[in-house]
Amino acid sequence: MTPKTALTIAGSDSGGGAGIQADLRTFFANGVHGLVALTAVTVQNSLGVQGFTEIPADVVTAQIKAVASDMGVNAAKTGMLATAEIIRAVAKTLDEVEVGPFVVDPVAASMTGDALLREDALEAIRTELFPRATLITPNLDEVRLLTGVSVVDAASQCAAAEALLEFGSRWVLVKGGHMTGTADCVDLLSDGREYISLSGPRYETENTHGGGDTLASAITASLAKGASVPDAVAAGKKFIERCVAEAYPLGAGVGPVSPFWALGPS
Repeated sequence: MTPKTALTIAGSDSGGGAGIQADLRTFFANGVHGLVALTAVTVQNSLGVQGFTEIPADVVTAQIKAVASDMGVNAAKTGMLATAEIIRAVAKTLDEVEVGPFVVDPVAASMTGDALLREDALEAIRTELFPRATLITPNLDEVRLLTGVSVVDAASQCAAAEALLEFGSRWVLVKGGHMTGTADCVDLLSDGREYISLSGPRYETENTHGGGDTLASAITASLAKGASVPDAVAAGKKFIERCVAEAYPLGAGVGPVSPFWALGPS
């Protein structure tokens, strides 16, 4: 039986912990076939990003059209998009091809603080991608960059969701993993009518590289298989919780979250 397909429009991580590498292994672990439109090649390892080179925007567009026209796309997500030119090209292409539910992970910086977007790209994300998105999945640093709202508690998390929804996405998931002073990791999913709080354990580990990519791609995989947004987010949260619990050290810096558990006993 032919599996469902999911497309990642994102950058490559030479350390294998995040980016398209994390997306593809998450798609595989969740039973969907992964497709790729590469946007950038990063030079990075567990210690951080030393640099990146963008793929020409017309090549990004050609990759999307190639897989969509031949193999079909049941759901798609974005990760690192690097420049406003690439963002505008992706947005225009999405108006020309069918990709199913569309998840925007507005990757602005690596977890070590290294910039992954050119300065003019944030506004393009707001105006070009968010209005086309089924779901957006910012972390708290990205929320602050996009809206100016600093999330410190449940009330400000709701305010952030409302501010983000004004940009036009159908749903927003305000991830709470970076919130301090809370025993659990509490994410907030909202479409402006429903406010769904999803609480999960907070693990004492520094090895969380690729966690945001893994969550967004797990959600995308569920959407590709026909799940509703609330069900897909709930499934994605359960998946990333286990991946963080099974994270492993690798290199001298931050190790990656691990989807190996999904493959069954070794």
